[in-house]
Formats: sequence, C-alpha cells, structure tokens
Amino acid sequence: MGGGIDYFQSFGLLSTGLYMPPAAVLPYIVSFYLALGILEDVGYLPRLAVLMDTIMHRLGLHGYAIIPTILGLGCNVPAVMATRILESRKQRFIAATLISIGVPCAALQAMIIGLVGQRGVAYVAMVYGSLFISWVIIGLILNRTVKGFNPELLVEIPPYRLPSWRVIGEKLWLRVSGFIKEALPIVLGTILVVNILYTLGVFNAIADITAPVLTGLWGLPKETITALVVGFLRKDVAMGMLAPLALTAKQLVISSTVLAMFFPCVATFVILARELGARDVLKAVGIMIAAALIMGSLQNLVL
Repeated sequence: MGGGIDYFQSFGLLSTGLYMPPAAVLPYIVSFYLALGILEDVGYLPRLAVLMDTIMHRLGLHGYAIIPTILGLGCNVPAVMATRILESRKQRFIAATLISIGVPCAALQAMIIGLVGQRGVAYVAMVYGSLFISWVIIGLILNRTVKGFNPELLVEIPPYRLPSWRVIGEKLWLRVSGFIKEALPIVLGTILVVNILYTLGVFNAIADITAPVLTGLWGLPKETITALVVGFLRKDVAMGMLAPLALTAKQLVISSTVLAMFFPCVATFVILARELGARDVLKAVGIMIAAALIMGSLQNLVL
C-alpha cells in the first residue's frame, strides 16, 4: 500500500519470513527468558511450587507441576519433557495435556499480543481468560476421570541468593540463539510450503470440507483453515497468516484461542508421543480437539 510493504500480510519469504522471528517475536522471547533466568537463579521457583501446591492438587497435580507450566510459556517442548519430575503417570498425563491445551508458547504469545492487541487489551485478555478457564476446567475433569495416585509434595527450600548476571546473560543468549536457529528455517520453510499448497488449491479443498465447523460453530471464514493446518508446523506462523484475512475482533479472539488449544505443533506432538506413549497421546489429542470445538463454539455464542 502506497509503495510500502506490509510485513505481516505479504506472506513472502523475504518479507514476512525474515521479519516475523526477529521483529515480531524476539522481543517477547527475550523478555520471558530473562525473567525466567532471574527467578531460577534467585531461588524463587521452589517457593512458587509450595505456594501453588494446594491449587494444583485440585487439578490432580502437586506444586512442582507449576514449573513445567511456566516453562511452557517459553516453549511447550521442554515443558512436556519437564513433566518427568512428576512421580505418577496420572500426573504426567494431566500436566502434559494441560500444557498442550492451555499454555501458549512465547512465540505464539508474541503473535497474539501483536495481532490481537491491535484491537485492544480487552481482546487479548479474552484469549488468555479462555485458555485459563479451559486449563482449570479440564484439569478438574481429568483429576476425577484419570486413574492413578496423587503423591504429596516434598521439596527442599533453598535460601534466596543474588543471581550472577553473567550466568543469566549466558543462559539468555543460549535460549534466544537456540530459538533463532530453530525458528527461522522452520518459518521460511513453512511459508514456502504454504505458498506451494495454496497455489495448488489444496487449502481451498480442505476449507470446503471443514466449512460447516469453521462458519457454523466458530463463525470464522473458511480461509482460516489454512492457519489451523499450518499451526501443526508452527503456531506463530499460523497466527501471522490470520493478518491478511481482515478478521473482526471477535473472529481474531476465537481463531487465536482455537489455534492455541486445537493441536500441538509437530515438535510438541513428537515429544508427547515419546513421553506418554501412543495410547495416552491419542487420548490427549482427542481432549484437545474436543476442548477447542467447545470453547470456540462458546466464544462464538457469548462474544
């Protein structure tokens, strides 16, 4: 427009592909990992586990499950792996499922804040509120339906200590550089694949099949199916694909919530399958799909 390039809407390799990771996502990634590094080195996380123990027990977990949950705000992959610190199979299943459904990674959060936040803070709050409500309700249900035991929390509380800023800086650099090395090739590859499939008409065929769900239950245009499909590869890229669709604020809230809950990215799915096994991962995926269908439909009715 006016000779300029809209880096979100152009969806080209040399525009959106190179712009999105460093400019749209990286500031939020740096902020999150800096805060996490400080909390780790100060010694606050074990105290947070004790503080959250009573609440987490209602969800079939104990206080230490808050640590994988916080990790999930950075990336769901290490968060699911961190559920190994939980003692029982029941707790690991519940924690991994809740993380995959209700805890958006930092890259996805950056895109939600950047895209939905343009319409107002209230709409961002609706997305996070919906995810939190889903997290709580699904946890309460799973605690009653999943068989297994809930061990008590036993943890040693370390003293508070001043963090080493050099160590925090090194951890921050490792995490941020790892994100860039991982994200940039995936973003570029995803955009290339999407453009090829779009040219071949694959997404139009899928959109026609899924139109009753998208338009009937969620009130979304059928073109959003492209973003939902791409979300399996990379959810922040999928969020970026919503920008050219000129969605209303309500549609942005619904599509962002559904995208966060619907299905884990391929990396998280692989780790889920490895940690939970084929049978439990199929149960988790079924729960994710059902939760996304219900929450998206409720948002369409209420908003």
